[in-house]
Amino acid sequence: MALALFGFSIATILDVAVFFGFLFAVVFIGISMSRKGQNSGESYFLAGRGLGWWLIGFSLIAANISTEQFVGMSGQAASHVGLTIASYEWIAAVTLIAVAFFFLPKFLRSGIYTIPEFLEYRYNKPARIIMSLSMMFVLVFVTSTTVIFSGAKAYAVFFHGVDWLNLTSLAWIIGVISASYVFLGGLKACAWADLLQGSSLIVCGALVLLFALGALGKADQTTLTTAMQINEIPQEKIDAAIPKLENASATERFTAINSHKLRMNLPWTDSTLPITALFFGIWIPNLYYWGLNQYIMQRTLGASSLGEGQKGIVFAAFLKLLIPFIVIFPGMIAYNLYSTDMKESRQEKLFGEEYLKAKRAGTEAVALQQIKQKGLEKAMTKADEFGTLFDFDAKFAEFEPDAAQQLIVYNAKKLGIDVPHEKSLMGVMKAIQTAKDKSEKKFKFGEQLTGYDFDAAFPLLMTKLVPAGGLRGFVLAALLGAIISSLASMLNAASTVFTMDIYKEYINPKASDRSVVSVGRLCVILFVIIACLIAPYLGDPRLGGVFTFIQEFQGFISSGILAAFLFGFAAPRASKWCGVVALLLNPIIYGILMYVASKLDMESGGYLPLLFKCFLNRMTICFIILIIVMTVMTIIAPQKEAFRQKVVSNIDLKTSKIALFLGIVVVLLTIAFYVWFWDTETKMFPMPEKPAVAVQLADIPGK
Repeated sequence: MALALFGFSIATILDVAVFFGFLFAVVFIGISMSRKGQNSGESYFLAGRGLGWWLIGFSLIAANISTEQFVGMSGQAASHVGLTIASYEWIAAVTLIAVAFFFLPKFLRSGIYTIPEFLEYRYNKPARIIMSLSMMFVLVFVTSTTVIFSGAKAYAVFFHGVDWLNLTSLAWIIGVISASYVFLGGLKACAWADLLQGSSLIVCGALVLLFALGALGKADQTTLTTAMQINEIPQEKIDAAIPKLENASATERFTAINSHKLRMNLPWTDSTLPITALFFGIWIPNLYYWGLNQYIMQRTLGASSLGEGQKGIVFAAFLKLLIPFIVIFPGMIAYNLYSTDMKESRQEKLFGEEYLKAKRAGTEAVALQQIKQKGLEKAMTKADEFGTLFDFDAKFAEFEPDAAQQLIVYNAKKLGIDVPHEKSLMGVMKAIQTAKDKSEKKFKFGEQLTGYDFDAAFPLLMTKLVPAGGLRGFVLAALLGAIISSLASMLNAASTVFTMDIYKEYINPKASDRSVVSVGRLCVILFVIIACLIAPYLGDPRLGGVFTFIQEFQGFISSGILAAFLFGFAAPRASKWCGVVALLLNPIIYGILMYVASKLDMESGGYLPLLFKCFLNRMTICFIILIIVMTVMTIIAPQKEAFRQKVVSNIDLKTSKIALFLGIVVVLLTIAFYVWFWDTETKMFPMPEKPAVAVQLADIPGK
């Protein structure tokens, strides 16, 4: 029997105590371990170049993992994508090995503080300033705001009903905690805080996986049948499998129910992670993110030696191999166990909280329909305010045929066209898209409505399986720590770029160490204020969702930056202006490809719409074009003298043999995972066909 204190159970009080105790420990450790020797640029921005491998490894993971993995990646795993989404983690492991033994030695030899600084070293000052400005803009206005928004949104669900803990207040709480220890301790504070947060994240994910497997192992026959039905397994196979699953272990049940999702390859026609992107496109954002992104690479630039940096990166690569098992597998299990809850979560988003409460209370059908209609009308009013149209898939139309038809009528009315009378959902949406493209008004589609709210997968596991009484508080704190860690790293990186690449280079070249550190700290305050002010607005449906926003925006810079660096590494006589051209030309090409893709998608058929639909494919095309352009430039006007890198750094630059051996082991393990989970029966390159009629719509009245 739970005791109560001021209306709260002992279990709740313990959760709150653990939650805030963990956050206090993170800030305290970060500040206390870095309170000395923060009066020089090297000590504040690069931790005095004294980080050990264990700090680097955990810090890389903690800086990387956020709600994008635990919420977004779990949600993708729950959908048709399944284990294929693990490529973002397993390709990252191989990428990290390349960074450790190819990128890092070049950067440490040059003694740089920032990644853009290397472009001046290799090309010229204009290349450095262009990359510095673009990277600082992305760090502050895109990645920082995205981390704050997605974190605040996730926690707004957990604190639902507490009025003052809304999206805006949570955004400021996350921002203030992150900025506090970065302001005082710089990179060293980030690294020590990450040690606690990174290790806690691994433990947290493992606990959730164990609880999820335990629940699946205890599930009854009805739950197992439903799980196989929603995964669209043929009924005859379900009838044959269920008796065998009654006494099966949790892992045997998981494999049987999700066998069609346990594969690493999707056809080239898939828009999320097609086979073409797996072989080509996915390497571009990975190499950019892990090798050329300031907020990730900064902790490796602070390594005490090349060997320590390499060991730290290899350690992080090994941890990346584990992430899919503690993030992706739980997402699949959540869909197996709680598909009904995911459907209700999606209903709540569209029809409102009042509808879901009435439905659960058993409200009579007529009254429930009235509440549902009222919620739908509110959603349309909100769409009016933002100037957005409604987009939805076949599964949504199957579950909500009446709502789907009303949304089609709404779209047609806003566009000023007759309601399409085609029976095919794809035909109707094609007509709407074509009208939108031709409209003089700048309409946008909001985030696509689906049959299930897949992003609810991980939060559902948290609320339904993780017990209260301290453990839930620990898991919630570890997840918030992941958000804080990522944001802290971004603030530190953005302040480093501004201070070292802009302030010290152009505003005050003779700045003292004390002045440099002071400017860096002021930047942390300014940047977190900007990010916290912008973050709540990322809920605008015109952005198409926060993950779409960040993925598409990164496409405007990542291919150009990677092309500039790789070509500079590979071509000693590359033209001095190759870096500038790559950085300026990439956003133009990417923007053109996005525009062409939107037109081709609805006005033509064939291969191009399918090829351009995935942002990873567009990155590949940009990268290839830029390499061709820089090759032509170098043939026409090569440097007179070949570039030769000089050793500027005074740290030990000897490669670690242990790290090299373990790096090879990581690569072999990654290959083994792909071989094990490769689906040989799936046709990877089917001929493009017209979409099948997944849903037959009823006759729709005119507007």
